[in-house]
This record gives sequence, structure tokens and C-alpha cells, in this order.
Amino acid sequence: MKVYRLSKTQYAEDLKGTGAKLFGGRWNHIDSPCIYTASSRALCVLEYAVNSHIDFIPRALSMCVFEIDESQVFTVNEKDLPGNWRNTPAPKATKDFGTNLLTLQKGILKIPSIIIPQEYNFIINPLAKQPCFKLLETTDFVFDLRIKENASTQ
Repeated sequence: MKVYRLSKTQYAEDLKGTGAKLFGGRWNHIDSPCIYTASSRALCVLEYAVNSHIDFIPRALSMCVFEIDESQVFTVNEKDLPGNWRNTPAPKATKDFGTNLLTLQKGILKIPSIIIPQEYNFIINPLAKQPCFKLLETTDFVFDLRIKENASTQ
């Protein structure tokens, strides 16, 4: 199965989850490495857009395509998520929840997207005991700033 990640080009081929380890995310605490991906390129761009300020979107972006081992996917149902999972900024409860699953060596977490809960993000655990992903390709990506500009003028 293919999943997608949009990142700064300089970090596109980092397969150790360094960015998430350094800064944390909705589903992980700082010092807990993981790679955030989405089920489609479109969802990937939306996730990037809602998590980036227009003034800080770099010109050099890359779309990364990963192949994941579906047998290593741990599906998280919405009913099992913390009650405040959609809050912004990300609450401690979601960070605790995801970090716990990553610590339990789950290879890939399939978690509903906050933007479109019927679609999914896939959180890859680079420390999983069994290899569960590989980077297939990385291509340059130009972010269409209209996604952000219209929202910032309203």
C-alpha cells in the first residue's frame, strides 16, 4: 500500500523520524520518532497546510511516496481515541496515546484524520522490530499558496 508525506526537501529522505522526534506532533511526544504520512496526496497536502503558517512554507518541498507493509498496520478506531483527539493544539492525551502505541512497537498506526475523519493518516514507527516501510520515490512539490492565502484574508 502506498502512503504520502510532504516535507522540506532537505529532510525528505530522513527515514528515522527525526523531525517528529525533535518537535513532537499530534500523536507523539518529543523524543519519540515517527514519520507522519497520509493515505492520499491530497490529504497529505491538507494536513501540511493546516499545520504550517503561510509565512513559513518553504519553496523547496518534496512529495515522498512510501510503500508500507499492510500486515504491520494497527488500525485505531475513532471510538478508541481520546475524547479530545480533535482539539487544537494537540492535547497531551493524543500525544500520550500515540507515543504509547509506538513504544509498544506497533509498526504503523492507521488513525483517522482530523480534517476528514473518514480518511486516514499513517504514522510510521521507524523503531519497529520488523521492517514495515520503504521510500519509493521523492519528487519536487510546489505548494499552491492559494490554499492558505484565501484563509488568511478572511
